Amino acid sequence: MIFKEELIESQRIYEGKILNLRRDKVTALSGTAYREIVEHNGAVAVVAITDDNKIVMVRQYRYACGRAVLEIPAGKIDKGETDPLAAAARELKEETGYTADEVTLLGYCNPSCAYSEEVIHLYLMRGLKKGEQNLDDDEALELLEMPFDEVYEMGVRGDIVDSKTLAALLMAKGRL
Repeated sequence: MIFKEELIESQRIYEGKILNLRRDKVTALSGTAYREIVEHNGAVAVVAITDDNKIVMVRQYRYACGRAVLEIPAGKIDKGETDPLAAAARELKEETGYTADEVTLLGYCNPSCAYSEEVIHLYLMRGLKKGEQNLDDDEALELLEMPFDEVYEMGVRGDIVDSKTLAALLMAKGRL
């Protein structure tokens, strides 16, 4: 039997622009325990495949990792945005300039389920049409188009460290 923890009380510790942090007191097998939880509005990520079967990737410096990271186009669901698909289409257009005619929901992932409520909605998009990027003021990224199998193998070798990209590649592999 799995023991389900129940909330006893909750305290907000931090409120930020993209996330909040709270400390929850919960029931536990030993009596009570504390859980620090990151509240996040959610995100979207896109496996975008060109007509010549290349995957659209972005490389950008990720301060928290201390290095440039290769990943699929992605971004947060903005406050007030209720449709993850619309957010995914927006992020694809902003980061890559592409729009898509065909969209398939691949699924969802929880990138850090031990301490975060974040859910990332993963999509496969095809029938791409190139347009102009519209990056956020603080975004600087390199746009790449690479053969899907090459990117997948990079994930298998451990050359890709971004969890949403790894999850999406795994889900997309079965659909391609």
